[in-house]
Amino acid sequence: MDKWLWAARFFKTRSLAKQAIEGGKVHYNGQRIKTSKLVELNAELTIRAGWDEKTVVVKVISDQRRNATLAAELFNETEASIALREQRSVERKMANLTMPDHAARPNKKQRRQIHRFKNKSQVDE
Repeated sequence: MDKWLWAARFFKTRSLAKQAIEGGKVHYNGQRIKTSKLVELNAELTIRAGWDEKTVVVKVISDQRRNATLAAELFNETEASIALREQRSVERKMANLTMPDHAARPNKKQRRQIHRFKNKSQVDE
């Protein structure tokens, strides 16, 4: 299983693929698997990496890593998976827009305003 995930370019190294499988990030037909599991044609894999979760169907079995265009021919991503990833991407972008900017430290002018405000409240007491 780790060889196929590596050959299909879901992970850069086989050890990363192995860690993902052992960590429960890869499901084979809805079940957790081990790295030694043999891949079968038309099997459904769910792969979680980062923010994304991809559901793919195995088309071709290979244990040789090729270029990206050939690797993309090893599987088909389901339409539902594509739509869900796009929807979640839009939701994340919208959530980031509502978050305030994490400004850096205050500049000289802002620092003076803060000091004036703090000193004014201390004088009023």
